[in-house]
Amino acid sequence: MLRGRWIAVLLACLAVAGIFAFLGRWQLERAIDTDPAPVGVTEEVRPLGDVLEPGEYLPEPYVGQRVETAGTWIGGDFLVVSARYNEGEAGYWVTGQLRVADDTSIAVALGWTPDREKADAVAAVLEESAVGAEADITGRIISDEGSALPPSDDPYEMDRMSPAMLLGQWHETDGLSMYRPYLASIDAPDGLVDIASPAPEELGTVNWLNIFYALEWVVFAGFSFYIWYRLAKDRWQIEVEEFEERAEASP
Repeated sequence: MLRGRWIAVLLACLAVAGIFAFLGRWQLERAIDTDPAPVGVTEEVRPLGDVLEPGEYLPEPYVGQRVETAGTWIGGDFLVVSARYNEGEAGYWVTGQLRVADDTSIAVALGWTPDREKADAVAAVLEESAVGAEADITGRIISDEGSALPPSDDPYEMDRMSPAMLLGQWHETDGLSMYRPYLASIDAPDGLVDIASPAPEELGTVNWLNIFYALEWVVFAGFSFYIWYRLAKDRWQIEVEEFEERAEASP
């Protein structure tokens, strides 16, 4: 057990266990938020540019944050998204491309309706009256729902609120920068119902997934010593058996 080879293996196990212990501590430090966001912070209306920049993913503390921004509507981009629920009722959103800077846009969900024909009618009215008009929008900033393949019978049908999917149908997109999340307006235009967008649940200060990972690293550290113990014990038993066999063979 005290031979140089097994001492070297033990030292290697100590090094590996030290790395695992460091990783466990790193996970544990990130499991506890020592500076949580104040209660109700998402209900304070903040300028969009203070919350995130174009192309950035929405940080967790700002999910559902109320923001305000201004811009102009781009023609041809008032599109309908299906499979939208308002207070548990299925329906449709009318969305638009709001140009908030010379080369920057954000997708805006303007309002909800249970009827597809009404959604198409409101989108048509907005095309006639709102294109090129200045707009001040206040709403919640919400993460992209991700893209999905459209139905085979309608390549333009959208059932997810995904700026990436909307971008594929938008106009005037050469050199365009866009926000990854979208903005759910709190005030719907005439003909639509306000989108039900309650305040997000307050996040806890403990991330239990990180704590689980920290415990995993502790188990891995212990397992490294167990491996050394088993290898050394097995080798010791082999040597004892060989010694006993030689002793029995001796006259």
